[in-house]
Amino acid sequence: MTDCARHVPYFSQWESRELTSDVLTRGAAAALAEDPQWASSGAKTMDEYVRWASNLCGMACLKMILAARTGRAIPMLELARKCTEYGGYSVNAAGQIKGLIYAPFVTFVREAFRIDAEIVTGISACGLAGVLRQAEFFIASVHHSIRWPERQPPMKGGHLVLVLEATSDHIVFHNPSGHTVSSQEYAAVPVSTFDKFFAGRGVAIRAQA
Repeated sequence: MTDCARHVPYFSQWESRELTSDVLTRGAAAALAEDPQWASSGAKTMDEYVRWASNLCGMACLKMILAARTGRAIPMLELARKCTEYGGYSVNAAGQIKGLIYAPFVTFVREAFRIDAEIVTGISACGLAGVLRQAEFFIASVHHSIRWPERQPPMKGGHLVLVLEATSDHIVFHNPSGHTVSSQEYAAVPVSTFDKFFAGRGVAIRAQA
């Protein structure tokens, strides 16, 4: 854990944060069907929880932001259902989930929580320090294998983490699918390492007025 001065509550995208290693070895369907905390997600059934949990990295980031600002931890499925109403997720007839979709998400957080958010694209990891001089948080699109920063990812993007701090040297973030405490909360990596995984896009969350 880094010595980042900010305190921001951490939430995994599954209710039992210690399950990530099991998800990685056994698969999400098998591992999450045994999550004893599944009902805390706000899911109506275990099946609903299992179906959504792998798609909730963005809602985990939002839950962390809201908890940091208000002290209230809103269940992730409650957030996801509302976000879906705005088009932030799309669910087809087969139940397959697509998202998070940035533009309707920005509308959702503005109208539901009065959060001033802006889509940012076309930047590298070294540009995040500049973004965070104007923003309180940055929800960044990275490859999920950032939990193993020493590895070379097969691609960039596809997973969301909450960036808390960025300097010219390092980036500090909460990762909703980290597999150890140190890779979950206040994970810190060099800028060049973060850039291996970073897709150059995300959502900046402006500071409260």
